[in-house]
Amino acid sequence: MSPDLSGAIWRKSSKSGGSGQCVEVALELPSAPGHVAVRHSRRPGAEVIVYTDAEWSAFLAGARNGEFDKP
Repeated sequence: MSPDLSGAIWRKSSKSGGSGQCVEVALELPSAPGHVAVRHSRRPGAEVIVYTDAEWSAFLAGARNGEFDKP
């Protein structure tokens, strides 16, 4: 999916620090309701990955439960 992202409001995590190695998310896409977009903060014009709300919720739940922690 390649929605029009011109109306997207991007935000960066408050825990991202100052290194610039961050991701940004757009939680409300006017052109694609029910989807979330993710991009690299240092390359805003590069590839954007779009997830459904269900996929994003599953990712966040996994992160909260430690599913992606390093061994």
